[in-house]
Amino acid sequence: MTEATTLPLEQRSVADFIEDVNKLTIEIQELYCSDSIPWILGVSWGKDSSTILQLVWNAIATLAPEKRKKKVYVITTDTQVENPIVSHWVRRCIEQIKSQAELLQLPIEAHLLKPVVKDTFWSNLIGKGYPAPRNGFRWCTDRLKINPANRFIREVVQVNGETILVLGTRKAESSKRAMTMLKYEKNRVRDHLSPNARLPNSLIYSPIEDWRTDEVWMYLMQFPNPWGGNNQDLFTLYRGATADNECPLVVDTSTPSCGDSRFGCWVCTLVSKDRSMEAMIQNDEDKEWLQPLLDIRNELDIHDDRDKRDFRRIYGRVELFERKAADGTEVVPIPGPYTKFWREHWLRRVLAAQVQIQNTAPVDMQDITLITEEELGEIRRIWLEEKHEFDDSLPRIYEEVMGKPFKDNRIQEKKLLGGDEWSILEEICSEDAMHLELMAKLLDTERQHATKSRRGVFENLEKCFDSSSRSKEEAIAHAHEKRDLKQAASQGDVGKVKQLTWAQMKFQTNEEPDLSDG
Repeated sequence: MTEATTLPLEQRSVADFIEDVNKLTIEIQELYCSDSIPWILGVSWGKDSSTILQLVWNAIATLAPEKRKKKVYVITTDTQVENPIVSHWVRRCIEQIKSQAELLQLPIEAHLLKPVVKDTFWSNLIGKGYPAPRNGFRWCTDRLKINPANRFIREVVQVNGETILVLGTRKAESSKRAMTMLKYEKNRVRDHLSPNARLPNSLIYSPIEDWRTDEVWMYLMQFPNPWGGNNQDLFTLYRGATADNECPLVVDTSTPSCGDSRFGCWVCTLVSKDRSMEAMIQNDEDKEWLQPLLDIRNELDIHDDRDKRDFRRIYGRVELFERKAADGTEVVPIPGPYTKFWREHWLRRVLAAQVQIQNTAPVDMQDITLITEEELGEIRRIWLEEKHEFDDSLPRIYEEVMGKPFKDNRIQEKKLLGGDEWSILEEICSEDAMHLELMAKLLDTERQHATKSRRGVFENLEKCFDSSSRSKEEAIAHAHEKRDLKQAASQGDVGKVKQLTWAQMKFQTNEEPDLSDG
């Protein structure tokens, strides 16, 4: 197989560069024709993946028709919270790919992948109450990026036995990335093909692994786009953004998933600032309509959001952690999901932004949807079935903001409990939020079991008491006692163990709910 050697840019002329590109083209052709294993091109439509797609496209297009038999799948992951400008541009590129590939009879298929509804950003943040992602709780990358891509790859492997994943990863991206790629190079099973640690029966091919950033741009500016796109548009999108920090298609946790470029999610709180969107708004009057998105992103991106979150984890238990304090350390609860108030707040904010954008965006982009009907249906289901919030506030909020009724065919059953019953319960419980929560959970748990098997009803009712029968102060105090008991046991302090055990027994006795009246 022909080796493609890449000399440092300063050591070669434009003619040398073109010669090296020609050698790489031959390498791609030989690798493509060497077997029947289908290729999957992971494309984010940033500079690196666009270069890969262009190289592969040109290599296959110049083969004789009888050699163009093997499928090449072009996959792009749509997180559904992409920068709208980029999202619009990506969709246009995909349509161009489909049209031109069909016209030229190339075995290239473009697929826009999406996360399943339970994994989407808003289903988790607004529905379940997951806090805005942080490096310590990076719940978004797997759900939004890795899983959709890997699901498609597994399907191809299931049909064909194996696949070759073609990526635009480069060693120059970062020292960490270079180390990872060098590690896999040592285990190559064939020329240019590295094993995929995460996905069995799939190999990785990185044609431009040794290219530098300026070489990538040199290629894109010197070689015209073959499917009818314009590489100058890509360069314009990058202008004002960090040069080498696009968000690539992610298939494993070693791939850098985020950066300060235009190729990322508009809600991303894993970067300090969305400098690219800020630049768009500040430098281009035609993009000022993006401001509501930036406002929401900045509102989500606050260092301390504990006042917006439950004192318990999502499963209803208080868990403690030790953190630094002014006078040493302190043990405090790990904050849980956003409370009902704040989940409803984020829903209103996103819907209001959607209305505003649809009224102010350019004509060709006024169909932008920030949160889909499917997501809204899933959020409603979570609030009703998992959170036991039978006031069913989502349709009311939707109609208040959008000015039209919410249509949801998934909730068909006749509701025994609703907004009126919730209001009565609020009045009965007065200012006691925990009492309201407990009563709502008990009533709705009983309601759910009334329409299905009674099996497990008592166990589920008990869970309601475990999570919601104590006040915030009592629940935190109980968690501290359990922690102290565990520490005393590990240290062999028998006296303290007895003392704490007795205190807990007394605590439980005092807190046990009275069920004598039924």
